[in-house]
Amino acid sequence: MKIQYKDKIMEVDKPTPISEVLKEEIKNSEHTVLAATFNNEYENLNYCMETDGKIELIDTTSNEGMKVYRRTLLYIVGKAFEKIRPDNKMEVNYQLSNAMFCDIIDGEVTDSFIEDLNQEVRKIVKENLPIKQVIMNREEATKFFEETQSSKGRLQLDLEGNNEIYMYYCEDYYNYCYGTLANRTGVVKIFEIVRYNDGFLVRYPSQKDPERMPKFVKNKKLAWAMEEYDDIHKILNIERTYRINEAIKEGNIKDIILLAEALHEKKIAKIADNIARNKEVKMVLIAGPSSSGKTTFAQRLGIQLKLNGIKPVTISVDNYFVERKDTPRDENGDYDFECLEAIDTELFNDHLTRLLNGEEVEVPEFDFYEGTKKYNGKTLKLEKGEILVIEGIHCLNDKLTSKIPSEQKYKVYISALTVLNLDRFNRVSTTDTRLIRRIVRDHQFRGYSAKNTIRTWNKVNEGEKKNIFPFQEEANFIFNTSLIYEIGALKPVVVPLLEEITNEEPEYAEAQRLLKFLKYFEEIPKEYIPNNSLLKEFLGGGDFKY
Repeated sequence: MKIQYKDKIMEVDKPTPISEVLKEEIKNSEHTVLAATFNNEYENLNYCMETDGKIELIDTTSNEGMKVYRRTLLYIVGKAFEKIRPDNKMEVNYQLSNAMFCDIIDGEVTDSFIEDLNQEVRKIVKENLPIKQVIMNREEATKFFEETQSSKGRLQLDLEGNNEIYMYYCEDYYNYCYGTLANRTGVVKIFEIVRYNDGFLVRYPSQKDPERMPKFVKNKKLAWAMEEYDDIHKILNIERTYRINEAIKEGNIKDIILLAEALHEKKIAKIADNIARNKEVKMVLIAGPSSSGKTTFAQRLGIQLKLNGIKPVTISVDNYFVERKDTPRDENGDYDFECLEAIDTELFNDHLTRLLNGEEVEVPEFDFYEGTKKYNGKTLKLEKGEILVIEGIHCLNDKLTSKIPSEQKYKVYISALTVLNLDRFNRVSTTDTRLIRRIVRDHQFRGYSAKNTIRTWNKVNEGEKKNIFPFQEEANFIFNTSLIYEIGALKPVVVPLLEEITNEEPEYAEAQRLLKFLKYFEEIPKEYIPNNSLLKEFLGGGDFKY
């Protein structure tokens, strides 16, 4: 077999694991290598190559590398938990910055428990134990689950026609993890487990600085928003994927859809009521990461504001870009349109101040082709009972509206903060939900392929980490745009788009990961989605204009 790594071609005469073929390269890597791609598919380092192919190593400085790191750490925490609390069950709930919030089902988190858990995890890491993947057929897996009476990984049996059931083993501990794990426990050297609210946080480093634990930042508002939605869906008993699938099969999914949409409407109405009660508020500022549904949210909020006797007037930050020649450039020399310095904040603040003082302003329209602001006679003046509504990535950053007094601003942070879990250990990623939304929207309205969306997604995420996430706690209200049923509704559109990506393309690995994930969801017909649903921003055919 011929195996290519970078510019080197190696001859291998028998099936050989990646870890053996690239033993020296892995050992001498500047950063910890956790996994690899082989012919553009994510693989564990123990993966045994049997054909010609190309290898790329995945280390802790990559997006996928940190996902592997996080999964492996949580797997080790699960093993440690089972050792010190064999009579309890641990649940992985949701992500808060560089940490995963976990709790104990019907159990108490104490300081001594946290100390014991940290100690046991450190012991497992120090021993550098092998983590091996075992594949069973359906007959073997059925017998396994009957003998063990375990629910870990059992969701794989629910997939009709799924004949390969995967389990990861480390000594006598086993679990299923959606996605690739590292092949040894010793690679997860940097972590911290701390008590948090009624549970605990499993903290880990970032891909930008994988060798150090970041400073702990309390995300109180974000945590509250996640916990509220989590509690609501637990009460409704729809916090697991199989519950949604059962409702679809039994013909009850419309009830869940109506509940999810009603929750959205209730929260939007609450925001409008908050704004109406505060007579000093003159503008509403909306920010959130890509594919959060900002456009639909702004229009639905506008309806609720009108019910409160307030007329929303929108002004676009996009019309206030600096001249093209003055646009900052990034580290690659490309124009950086996402940084705050790309906005003419002085002009923007001047216009806002004059509008709030009752003056008439001629607002520009930015010509993106020529890279300049143009004045075409469009004027704006706020009348009595009107309020400015502004949406943009920098809206939570006070530097964007530095001349406006804080009491006149009401800030809303929105994001698809998913609270749905596949099972106790495998959560549905908020980032994956947004990526699926974006693939569908880019195809429906922009003519982009899934390959194009996946290729640019990491850059989009980097911009969000820099310009949006640091300011989310500045919001007056955090609105969760996730819908508990949405993956099933998006699946019929996104699956064919992902299947178009061939194994000759680098985006194939991510496409296959998403396709494997989507197998766990039953499809929901498009016609079941209400026309005012936020999902219509991605699926099309809704009541609002985009």
